[in-house]
Amino acid sequence: MNPATPSHRSSLDRRAFLGATVAATAGTALWGTSAAGRAETPDAARLRIGFLGVAYSHAAEKIRLMRTSPDFELVGVWAETEALARTYSEQDVPVLERDELLRRCEVIAVESEVQAHAEHARLALEAGCHVHLEKPPAETMEDFDALVRLAREKDRLLQVGYMWRYNPALRTAFEAAREGWLGDVFLVRAALNNSLDARRRVEWAAFRGGVLFELGSHLVDAIVRLLGRPDRVASFLNTHGGDGDTLADNNVAIFTYPKATAILTSAALQPNAGAHRAFEILGTRGTAVIRPLEPPTLHLDLARAVGPYHAGPQAVPLPAYRRYVDEFPALARAIRSGEPLEVSLDRERDVQETLLRACGVL
Repeated sequence: MNPATPSHRSSLDRRAFLGATVAATAGTALWGTSAAGRAETPDAARLRIGFLGVAYSHAAEKIRLMRTSPDFELVGVWAETEALARTYSEQDVPVLERDELLRRCEVIAVESEVQAHAEHARLALEAGCHVHLEKPPAETMEDFDALVRLAREKDRLLQVGYMWRYNPALRTAFEAAREGWLGDVFLVRAALNNSLDARRRVEWAAFRGGVLFELGSHLVDAIVRLLGRPDRVASFLNTHGGDGDTLADNNVAIFTYPKATAILTSAALQPNAGAHRAFEILGTRGTAVIRPLEPPTLHLDLARAVGPYHAGPQAVPLPAYRRYVDEFPALARAIRSGEPLEVSLDRERDVQETLLRACGVL
């Protein structure tokens, strides 16, 4: 199986890229963790960004990043509740009415609760804003397709916030697969678990697919970006914990391709789960193992020397990494240049469709 979308960086470029990136991170604590983390035009006017909703768990860190971003000017937030409005007001973040926020911003980050993601993204696109949309982007295919159509009609960018798209371990492993250094990829194994607080189980139980939809979607994204749209999807959605709730909390999804299989497990029952989150790519000439995903750690085991790597097992040096830091500069560059985002709307649609198939929605 040849992974989707081949890379063309040479071995020499690869060594130079790693060396330059590690050197750059040594003196940079936040922005600029890679070449992608800097605005191409340092003196360019910052883009006006606002947050439509702040209830999602990723909102606080993204807002902190925007307050110091060289690419964005934080206009303010619209908060769903008085308590959230008070929290951000006490942090000197402007809290605005929704219509004012949409009127004043060029870019909207949707960080509301999952059930409101599609609605808020629609409002932002209708207002003529580019959109960074927290995952999962919609609960139905119809809602997501409507966003894609609207983004195309308005000629606006729609970036879905799957948080590991710029994880250097995943990007380096994907490169090894796409360059053919792992041979023919025949199996991907992925695990993304947590230990969900009992108070949140009812909240997540509202979603078809439960923890697979809300959390496992990050690695559905990775699988589809690596291998493409699967031919078949089979899933086993189980409730093995809790106290009488219906949360699908111990799930397995299997994605089959003409010459490859991907297996994803996603459960809400594992203590200290972060250390065990993993993504493995098995090929006929080598294996790439990422464990844990954060902080990213990558090991290769190759049948022969290839590209910048020697034969046998080896740890791969990676640049420093922090969630969310690179995706926003990538959005800024695309807006300024008029170039498309790295992940196309067609690929975003493949991810959404595959996620909903795994969750039993389609």
